[in-house]
Formats: sequence, structure tokens, C-alpha cells
Amino acid sequence: MPAEVDLADLYAAHHLSMVRLARLLVDDLATAEDVVQDAFLGLHRNQATLRDPGAAVGYIRQAVVNQARSTLRRRRTARAHLRVAEPDVAPPADAGLLLSEEHQQVLQAVRRLPERQREVLVLRFWSGLSEAEIAQAMGVSRGTVKSQASRAMKTLQTYLEEARS
Repeated sequence: MPAEVDLADLYAAHHLSMVRLARLLVDDLATAEDVVQDAFLGLHRNQATLRDPGAAVGYIRQAVVNQARSTLRRRRTARAHLRVAEPDVAPPADAGLLLSEEHQQVLQAVRRLPERQREVLVLRFWSGLSEAEIAQAMGVSRGTVKSQASRAMKTLQTYLEEARS
């Protein structure tokens, strides 16, 4: 019988980083928290099938990425079919004070990237994952991670040059 994962410890150690990851992917804190809760709930339901308890963090990370994708897909579908737009979520009033102008420009440019490119950059630079870990979390090959990262950096550079001119 495989060793069980201590979900309470795993949650305490990784909840905040997973919410940060989800927040960058879905751009909405409440939805990000729901995504992470669903990921932990999925691990709870399926922990008996988890062969390696050491892989639980990777499982959670991959579940967060997949849940974020599903959430964004459901949003797009609802907007397209119901023509119901969500209210724009404005940044906090003190966001300008907390982030430098350059940091704000970078975040705005990252938000404009296509979904896969944004995921690769978020996982690499905000979460500090290796190419192999990103490939596992996204369910793609390392080559795809490299090409998406390269395209994302070129596109990001173009967006930032536009913002400066």
C-alpha cells in the first residue's frame, strides 16, 4: 500500500504559491482561490492512486494549470454564447503606488500574451520551474516549452517597445 500524502502539510506549504500561480493565469483572485481549492480537492479524491507521494506538488501544480485553462475556456464560452460580459476588475486603488511603472508595463504585456505563452512565462519566471517541470505541469513536451518561451519573449519585447514609444 503506497504511503499517503499529508494533505494538511501539503496545503500549508504550497497553498499560497499555488494561488499566486493561478492568479497569474486567471487574473482574478477569487477564481484563483477556487482553482486551487479544486486542485487540492482532486488530490484528496485521488490520493489513493498517487504512486509517489513526492510527486504530490507536481500533481497539484498540473491540476492548477489545467483548472485555470478550464476556467478560462468556460468564461470564453459563456461570453460567446450568452453575450454576458463580466464586469471589468479594476486593479486596487494603490496598485500604482505598489508597482513601478516598468513593472506595471511588464504585467500588462504578459496579460496580452496568448494563453500558452503566458503559462510558460508564469511557470518559468514567477514559479521558478525548470523546462521539464513546466512540460509536466502543462502536459506538453520540453520542445514545446522552449518554443513557446522563445515566442513569448519576442512578443513581450515587441509589446514593451510599443509601450515605450
